[in-house]
Amino acid sequence: MIVGVSLKNNILLLGGSGTLGKAIIKSRLFNNLNYPTRNTLNILNQKKIEDYLIKNNIKIILHCAALARVKECEKNKKKAFKINVFGTQNIVKSVNNCWKKNNLNIRVIFISSDAVYPSTRGNYKETDNLKSYNYYGWTKIQGEKAIKKLNSYTIIRTRFFNKYKIKFNYAAVNIFTSSIEVSKLVKYINRIIKKKFKGVLNVGGKRVSDFEKYNKYKKNIKPCDKSRIFNNLDLKLATDASLNLEKFNKLI
Repeated sequence: MIVGVSLKNNILLLGGSGTLGKAIIKSRLFNNLNYPTRNTLNILNQKKIEDYLIKNNIKIILHCAALARVKECEKNKKKAFKINVFGTQNIVKSVNNCWKKNNLNIRVIFISSDAVYPSTRGNYKETDNLKSYNYYGWTKIQGEKAIKKLNSYTIIRTRFFNKYKIKFNYAAVNIFTSSIEVSKLVKYINRIIKKKFKGVLNVGGKRVSDFEKYNKYKKNIKPCDKSRIFNNLDLKLATDASLNLEKFNKLI
């Protein structure tokens, strides 16, 4: 579906069916927003992406498309690579071709993750070395490498949640992140676009435990030790993925 099409400043949203994509559409903060379905525009088809960018005179791409379920990424690494890495490489190739062939300058906003950091000590800066603790994070690192081949890009490292979809009953008091509610992230993305920021940026809220974060929205959630979460999920998870937000706070 295409809303408010303009020949001057069209935005393409990729990943409109995901949590963040849906929130972006619902917010109505982004003028001239194009959000085709996966059947209309699949990031695995490079030629279709390129044709779509030219036909619709796209100026900004919001790249939110990803396989983000950590457990599924671990179980099906081939699928995770295809979507998160190969799909992103297709976008980069399409954007670069648009510049070379049609002099069409497109800016890409890439939604990365705090999972690109080791996530053990917290307070990670944008300049810190990247080393993920799971396969999902590794695919995001590869996606960032591809994005950095563009002339104009913004990489947003973040973690978010939907306050209406907190389904679990326990949250750890000793797992820490800078995670934010998805509607807040949408507002921040809009501001970052307006300020024309280029480069890598950590985006989030203050460092809090999972229990403190979720208890704000689900009062009957119970506190627990991180060992309970680790054992139930049978996955390697972050212990302290909190972000250094100095750069972000100065910008916003």
